[in-house]
Amino acid sequence: MLRKWEDLPIEMQIPEVRQYYDILNKRKFGIALKRLFDIALSGLLLVVLSPVFLITAIAIKADSKGPVFYRQVRVTRYGEKFRIFKFRSMVSGADKGSQLTVSGDSRVTKTGAFIRKFKIDELSQLIDVFRGKMTFVGTRPEVPKYVEKYTPEMLATLLLPAGITSEASVYYKDESRLLDASTDTEKTYLELVLPDKMKYNLRAIEKFSLLQDLKILIMTALAVFGKEFGNEEKKR
Repeated sequence: MLRKWEDLPIEMQIPEVRQYYDILNKRKFGIALKRLFDIALSGLLLVVLSPVFLITAIAIKADSKGPVFYRQVRVTRYGEKFRIFKFRSMVSGADKGSQLTVSGDSRVTKTGAFIRKFKIDELSQLIDVFRGKMTFVGTRPEVPKYVEKYTPEMLATLLLPAGITSEASVYYKDESRLLDASTDTEKTYLELVLPDKMKYNLRAIEKFSLLQDLKILIMTALAVFGKEFGNEEKKR
């Protein structure tokens, strides 16, 4: 459930967050349904997709040395840090360099390129959804150093758990291509990409409902199989 206002981290008890908090505070039942939906669907998918998990794990181990999962520290609801489950798609130790990935990144393995293309690397986040660290639809979890750059309004996205997918994720599914032409990928991400993505993440709070979540899940599935969502759809 949503915490009481006075129980939020002190840095979130600001006017810029309050307007979004008030919206969610009126939709507590929807938030409870969202969690029940997360538990039921993630539990079912973990069982059904277990063969895919096994095959993916074998392929990753056969392709390069290192662990099956990449356990990077990310930030979720109320600023809580957790170690995310992602199938490893890069060579071991790749996170010692840039934490942003561009097209043709040499750190990505052959298996990694395939599982990234079809979002298979994200499937292991079902574990995080089941244990309550993430949700199916919500703002993608950022690393702490990027959260530290959030504007006061962006902190409102931490009122809900981080998500596997979101409206912003659909529109920026080829985010790495947008960073390719930049000579300073981190600056481009922080000054251009992140603020634009956050517009959709904040709008999602304003439109929050389980039906809206289902719509985003369908959009995500269509995007994985090649559908492009253009500028007109972004404006809706």
